[in-house]
Amino acid sequence: MEGVMTQAASTNDDAVADQAGMSPVLHRNINALLEVRRREEQTRSAGDRIADAITRFAGSMWCIWTHAVLFSAWIVVNATTVPGVRRWDPFPFVMLAVITSVEAIFLSTFILITQNRMSKIAERRAEMDLQISLLTEHELTRVAQILESVAARLDAPRPPEHEMAEIRSDINPQRVAEEIERVSGGAP
Repeated sequence: MEGVMTQAASTNDDAVADQAGMSPVLHRNINALLEVRRREEQTRSAGDRIADAITRFAGSMWCIWTHAVLFSAWIVVNATTVPGVRRWDPFPFVMLAVITSVEAIFLSTFILITQNRMSKIAERRAEMDLQISLLTEHELTRVAQILESVAARLDAPRPPEHEMAEIRSDINPQRVAEEIERVSGGAP
């Protein structure tokens, strides 16, 4: 029963992909990536959600406008005489400076929390990209070997041997990393 449901969902996905002018494989990959993102969102802690919400607000125009209104009101009330309103910061804006300093400390902490989480996600995605690239390279090497065998049996023209030797050999990621480090002077 489950196989029938999966086949029906796959057929439906293929129809949707075809209507959108995309290949079914591309549509499947988009859905898989969206599922990974959905799971990442669900696994966030309450602290991460709060930090993300604060960071989103701090990086918006609403934050700018809110601060402009609040600071302007503070300055007007404490620098001039407003009828019916008593000054609450009698010194030259000492309280305002303290409040903005404390706010800056907390905002920078929330931003760093969000950046650290996003950095971990980006690192995981980069590792996945590397694994897929290594798998692709390995598969293409094997395909080249098979094509070379087919070309030899059919007595078809082939590229020069030095090119084929390079294509046939698997890439050693450790040696590539060492060479990059050597060429860049040991910098990470």
